[in-house]
Amino acid sequence: MENINLIEHFAEFKELKNIDRATMMRVLEDVFKSTLNKQNGESNNFDVIINIDKGDFEIWRTRTVVKDEDFTDPVIQIPLSEAKKIEKDYEEGEDVSNQVKFEDFPRRTILALRQNLSSKILELEKDSIFSKYKDRIGEIVSGEVYQIWKKEILIIDDEGNELIMPKAEQIPSDFFRKGDSVRAVVVKVEMKNNTPLVILSRTSPVFLERLFELEVPEIFDGLITIKKIVRIPGERAKVAVESYDDRIDPVGACVGMKGSRIHGIVRELKNENIDVINYTNNTNLFIQRALSPAKITEIKIVDNDKRVEVYLDPDQVSLAIGKGGLNIRLASQLTGYEIDVYRNIQEDDEDVDLDEFSDEIESWVIDEFKKIGCDTAKSILNQSTEELVRRTDLEEETIVNVVNIIKAEFE
Repeated sequence: MENINLIEHFAEFKELKNIDRATMMRVLEDVFKSTLNKQNGESNNFDVIINIDKGDFEIWRTRTVVKDEDFTDPVIQIPLSEAKKIEKDYEEGEDVSNQVKFEDFPRRTILALRQNLSSKILELEKDSIFSKYKDRIGEIVSGEVYQIWKKEILIIDDEGNELIMPKAEQIPSDFFRKGDSVRAVVVKVEMKNNTPLVILSRTSPVFLERLFELEVPEIFDGLITIKKIVRIPGERAKVAVESYDDRIDPVGACVGMKGSRIHGIVRELKNENIDVINYTNNTNLFIQRALSPAKITEIKIVDNDKRVEVYLDPDQVSLAIGKGGLNIRLASQLTGYEIDVYRNIQEDDEDVDLDEFSDEIESWVIDEFKKIGCDTAKSILNQSTEELVRRTDLEEETIVNVVNIIKAEFE
């Protein structure tokens, strides 16, 4: 019965993936020999013959023939009288090899052997997973959602390995159910408490880069290079691309005919807006492209500082800043410059639409002013604070703050 259990362990070894035959043989031999040494003391007179394919093994012991009166160590010596029972021609000093039956071992030895074998199998499995995914950092993997917790989800890959995707590595609008298929990029692999921990991410810029490689053959083939990616997961991303072939339009190739290529990426990222930008070494032009769709009238780079001043017409300011400041924040990250936006206010300009202040004044506050017909800057400045407090549902402190922002702009 014990022998059958051991053969089952052999079967487990055969099922292990990414473990070469030589490693299996070495580990199995080490387990057998270490167990035999514990039972018989340190000796090299045992040979273990293992047949991985059949899942069986043989143990042979070699002992030296000695005179009966000189016999002292049953592990390495065999009396002459006993040797002659095996074969009559044996003489003193010769080596005798005979097979040791597994069932002759003490039960404790068999249990220890099984335990060591199980331990080695588990250790090999862990090492295999660690090595496999260590080499796959930066690659996209697919798996099935197996368990959902508050701070992370457990994903099982095609080979049954456990992968973890923390909440921070999930797109905010991601919603998973058990059994859902999910794609993510491997960002970190480490051993924690002697167990491989594989961390996946859907928020990493690398994930977006790999998706582009899958959808755009020119990127995969190296004809187009992604110079840099910045993103606010689930909201917006900017991708700077460059072509090594003048005949290829890098932006057009990435977007595809009628957006066919980029639509698949957008869907995977839960409708994240993606701006593809043609990279250039011309700093002014690159900043201008990064702030698209806004049209810039003037750019001033501050000397000895990674800061630029960008001047736009009033109707372009909100486009440059973007919803919640996303556009200007990503443009700053992409170019490496801190970008300050300034409005071009002409002396003969009579007024400025209140929406142009959306980067400094919250939208719900602007809406409150619009309810009473104040939809321009001067329509607010022409009224007293007391009157605005009386007519709106806004606090006096909020109104004073808005007035100061508008005054500073006109000044």
